[in-house]
Amino acid sequence: MNEALLRSLTPGVLGTLVRRGADFAAAEDAVQDALIEAVRGWPTDQPRDPKGWLVIVAWRKFLDATRADTARRRREDRVDEEPAHGPAPSADDTLQLYFLCTHPSLTPSSAVALTLRAVGGLTTRQIAQAYLVPEATMAQRISRAKRTVSGVRFDKPGDVATVLRVLYLVFNEGYSGDVDLAAEAIRLTRQLAAATGHPEVAGLLALMLLHHARRAARTASDGSLVPLAEQDRDRWDTETIAEGVEILQAALARDRLGEFQAQAAVAALHADAPTAEETDWVQIVEWYDELTDLTDSPIVRLNRAVAVGEADGPRAGLTALAALDDSLPRYTAVAAYLHEHDGDLATAARLYAEAAPKASNLAERDHLTRQAARLNSSTSTSTAISSPDKRPSRSSTGAPQSDSPWVPEKASGPP
Repeated sequence: MNEALLRSLTPGVLGTLVRRGADFAAAEDAVQDALIEAVRGWPTDQPRDPKGWLVIVAWRKFLDATRADTARRRREDRVDEEPAHGPAPSADDTLQLYFLCTHPSLTPSSAVALTLRAVGGLTTRQIAQAYLVPEATMAQRISRAKRTVSGVRFDKPGDVATVLRVLYLVFNEGYSGDVDLAAEAIRLTRQLAAATGHPEVAGLLALMLLHHARRAARTASDGSLVPLAEQDRDRWDTETIAEGVEILQAALARDRLGEFQAQAAVAALHADAPTAEETDWVQIVEWYDELTDLTDSPIVRLNRAVAVGEADGPRAGLTALAALDDSLPRYTAVAAYLHEHDGDLATAARLYAEAAPKASNLAERDHLTRQAARLNSSTSTSTAISSPDKRPSRSSTGAPQSDSPWVPEKASGPP
């Protein structure tokens, strides 16, 4: 069974039903029923027009369900609207479904879950695993979201900013999770950029491309994380980087700066550096200042502390860090990194060990645990290395500035 084909067809089939007047929840159920029929019959008899087949079967499933509803008599007229046999329309309804799935009445977590289910084609179990919650909990979340948007008609444009936020979250899921949705998020963002011409959409597309270009170098053969400073830059996709930089420069030239453009500028500065040592950290600090003005985000300030530590020295970074709430995600990991570069290896080892259990995923936890073990081993075999004058080289450490979108790598000024 070609599961990839079914997943690619699902948004268009669902969009067709909703556009013809089916409420979202009932349409999604009907499409799932049609997919089950496809799984049963297609291995031995796949239709010439798979999408058209799914539309017809899903519409019939929808009609069967609505006839059993209390509003059966009002809806029976829809039988006359059954799609005619023949090739199905080639229009891509995926972006319209994103608008529907990101309805302002939904919470961000519900919007992402519904998007992954209805547009991404993931099962409830896969989404639950990605969020580390029981499948029953995720099923309830998705059901509530479907009920919320069930009365929303498929005839009004959605809010671009909300769709961007969900696309960003979906890309993160594909970038770091077990299910790869990064390519799909990039495809949809390309489509949205072409349709709107909005500079922030272009900024998000550039950010995705610049991160995606480094993906092959982010993990070692054993699955462990490779910090940005230690990555093999020969494995970076230079064509994708060049495309991302070109898109970003065009967006910045329009002088309507937004947070995604600023994040992309940081990523571009990292990508532009031939080596980690040649990274323009001064510009990165400036971009963090721009991001702080745009978002006033404590996570941005945390990342800025790392950049300040690189540009002006670890003591300056620790001073910037001291002004922040120590309960922030990755605060302890950042403190460990800055203390290590300041030569206080004992404190750094302790903080790495404290940060490990707080990590958001297994790979990050293992990475921090290894950093603690490395420093403990170094301090136990040589007292000289603990002197402030004996600082570790950059290549020996795991910098907590992440090479993934959930903690933006700061930057400043056009790349």
